[in-house]
Amino acid sequence: MAETLTTTALTLKDIAREAGVSLATVDRVLHNRPGVRPDTVRRVRAAIERNSFQPHVAAAELARGRARRFAFVMPSGPNPFMQQIEAYLGEMSAWLSARRLGVEMVATDVFDPAVLTASLEALSGDFDGVAVVALDHPSVRAAINDLVDAGTKVVTLVSDVPSSRRHHYVGIDNIAAGRTAGALVGRLVGRRSGKVAIVAGSQGLRDHAERIFGFNQVMASEFPDLNVLPVLEGRDEDDRSEQVLARLLGRHADIVGLYNVGAGTQGVAKALSDAGRDKLVFVGHDVTVLTRRLLLQGVMDAAISQNPGHEARAAVRVLLALARGEPILSEQEKIRIDIVMRDNLP
Repeated sequence: MAETLTTTALTLKDIAREAGVSLATVDRVLHNRPGVRPDTVRRVRAAIERNSFQPHVAAAELARGRARRFAFVMPSGPNPFMQQIEAYLGEMSAWLSARRLGVEMVATDVFDPAVLTASLEALSGDFDGVAVVALDHPSVRAAINDLVDAGTKVVTLVSDVPSSRRHHYVGIDNIAAGRTAGALVGRLVGRRSGKVAIVAGSQGLRDHAERIFGFNQVMASEFPDLNVLPVLEGRDEDDRSEQVLARLLGRHADIVGLYNVGAGTQGVAKALSDAGRDKLVFVGHDVTVLTRRLLLQGVMDAAISQNPGHEARAAVRVLLALARGEPILSEQEKIRIDIVMRDNLP
């Protein structure tokens, strides 16, 4: 399912129409020429500001030629972090329009390689660039490579497929994020010994697999008294995450820590609450409405945060640079992680 965010660029005529003035009047206001009444100047400038219109950028983009279309292939379902990325893309509509860019959202089951592959194959020939939250699977890699061979610029978003020929990855260092989670769980558990649970969406998602790898590295080297249990997979779904964790809690009374690698956070929290275990150490990812509430309530101890707005903007900027044949500003597009706890909630 695709949803178009913006497909056309604003022009001076659009600003003139909205302000109720002539094109010549808009031109005089833009160039600070005399002969325009103050209230008319205010009206024109208000229309420009309201639409984030950038005439010099628009003119430069018009000179570059045709408009461009980008597709963002995102997980279907209620993943709060992914919804934040989509919301930020929606807020970029004026910026996109000024550059003659159209962005379409394609919702699909990223946990099913056949479904994700079919979604990518359906985009061939229709888009200048594709950003995809990708499963690291042979058929998905092949679909990405086919898009690249057809001339489409491909960026992996949040979760990478490094063995593919994708042009760039936009996201955090997930091994470092997992190591950070391990250090947090181990230190917050303190001198206690016991077991640690891990709930992931899927180990087929590279970001989840790398986070688990980093987490286990730190657990094994720094906290040998903590026994990490086999990974549970909840597909980032609340109900499934709740069910698999509830069964695990019923089998192990000595779980002292929990690392939630992806989404499904509401289900994880409910399983803890129903089992009367909401005081064990709980570390997860991302600052959303839900995780903010869980941090304030003391149910969740820490969230490893990445900036969804930065990721949305970076993915678009990278695709645009690739389409233009321009260099990518590596430092600008580097996504950092932050440790967020109750006392430093933004």
